[in-house]
Amino acid sequence: MATTIQPPPAISPAGKRIGSSSGAGGPVDLPPNARALRSVEYAPPPSSTGMWVVLAAIGMSFAALTSALVVRRGGAADWRHISLPAVLYFNTFVLLLSSVTLEISRRRIAAYMRNPGSTTVDRDSWLYATLALGLIFVIGQWIAWTELRVRGLYLATNPTSSFFYVFTVGHALHLTGGLGGLLRVIHKLHNSTLRRSTLDATSRYWHFMDALWVYLLVLLWMKL
Repeated sequence: MATTIQPPPAISPAGKRIGSSSGAGGPVDLPPNARALRSVEYAPPPSSTGMWVVLAAIGMSFAALTSALVVRRGGAADWRHISLPAVLYFNTFVLLLSSVTLEISRRRIAAYMRNPGSTTVDRDSWLYATLALGLIFVIGQWIAWTELRVRGLYLATNPTSSFFYVFTVGHALHLTGGLGGLLRVIHKLHNSTLRRSTLDATSRYWHFMDALWVYLLVLLWMKL
């Protein structure tokens, strides 16, 4: 006598057999360990992932420049020490202060996103303060470059001045990108289209530029 083998019942995403009935005529639940499981893993937003890639690239480029500075200084008979412009220390204070104001702004905006009735941030003064301090820092860097030119130190004058300009100008250019990011955040905030991920990515970039400058200042003070 021929035996007919029935195909296994299909299983729905909810873990129930389709086309099979219990004694009462309803669907039969599978045991918990036999159910089809769906795991939802956390995936960081694209802005966060992209920002980490950008920061890694910037960090590696300045690490390569640091290595070049150490090697060039170690075997150079034409190395000349230069005193750093005093305005650089003021610029450092300004940049550190800008990180404080940005963090205050970030927390205020985050609190507003959680509870829109808690505060008003459509024109957050702390965010504007961060933008103004960033502009002051760039102007201060320009004053430092002007002071070196008055001393007769240009990009090609000697290896020491060359490294000074490469490090400080490179950092200022990247910081200018951060100013553009702040303007974008302000624009989106005014239009009520700002996302938390955009704000966090911009803040992360700005704080990185702050820490990078402190590192560069110490490096230039020790090596130049």
